[in-house]
Amino acid sequence: MSADLVLDGLDKRFPGSPTPALHAFSLTVAAGTCTAVLGPSGSGKSTLLRIIAGLEEPDAGAVRIGGRDVAGVAAERRGVGMVFQRSLLFPHLTVLDNVAFSDRVSGTSRRAARSRAEEYLEMVQLRGFGDRRVGELSGGQEQRVAIARALAAEPAVLLLDEPFSALDPALRSDMHDLLDAVRTAVSPTIVLVTHDRDEAARASDRIALLEHGVLLHEGTVLEAYRRPQNLRAAQIMGGRNEIPGEVRDGVHHSALGSVPVPPETPDGPGILVIRHEDVAVLDDGAGSTDAAAIAGVVESTRVAGARSEIVVRCGDARVHAESPPTQRCQIGDRVRLELPVSAVHVVAA
Repeated sequence: MSADLVLDGLDKRFPGSPTPALHAFSLTVAAGTCTAVLGPSGSGKSTLLRIIAGLEEPDAGAVRIGGRDVAGVAAERRGVGMVFQRSLLFPHLTVLDNVAFSDRVSGTSRRAARSRAEEYLEMVQLRGFGDRRVGELSGGQEQRVAIARALAAEPAVLLLDEPFSALDPALRSDMHDLLDAVRTAVSPTIVLVTHDRDEAARASDRIALLEHGVLLHEGTVLEAYRRPQNLRAAQIMGGRNEIPGEVRDGVHHSALGSVPVPPETPDGPGILVIRHEDVAVLDDGAGSTDAAAIAGVVESTRVAGARSEIVVRCGDARVHAESPPTQRCQIGDRVRLELPVSAVHVVAA
């Protein structure tokens, strides 16, 4: 049911727009995997999905599905399913007939189409809902039906355009669990568009960061958070620490002092980035041998759920960190920060 998706050098510019919607965009999504395309509003995410689906034609570049160039292939013949933020279900049909729609259009008998539709409704945990009307469903149930309808067409590639963004946090978590179950059952190739980095990390195998139509970064979820390819990628993933300096012989020198970096880090100007979650806050004087220990003074604190966000002034540099609620840091406290070498990363200045 799944197939490799290869996007090669896509360009797209809309008339009257001063900037391209996509520029030289290349990405490969391996069969049966999920890549989340993450970026701010207006970054080109939805345009990308529409080009894959055949609803827009690129000005340049190619879309290949299972090795086949689909240029000029009609949307309904590409083997692509799409689920939008709004479910777009047919209100005049029952839930069962919504899911059976693609089979009926292809000429399958009503009995056979409905039988297959029941299987997909069970897959999305809506067994027994087939006789209901769309107006009787909750928002989460509508999206489950939309996913079942898309899967019933047996697409090689499933496109999800922020399908869970209108749901409350608990329902979104349920939908992420559902997506896991669907992937286990039928293993589609998925491209998930979202502006929520937590959702991207939870639901996908890899993350592609897009801004102004340009691919900033592509890699595993861990790489997106802790090994971003550039400073803007780090910022989009919520990074808060950016310390300019220079790497010499495995050490980053900056206003923060001398911080050991991973051995593969090249010499030259670079910006040290480290996730605030990875910075350990210790009492002044404490420290270990496998991390840089930097002395500083707590400049501000803010409770954020189960943890506290702390800003520490270290000479002319400021470092963001987190501490558990059992560790009570006050403004003016002298502390020591540990920066584990394995968590330190340097991007080009």
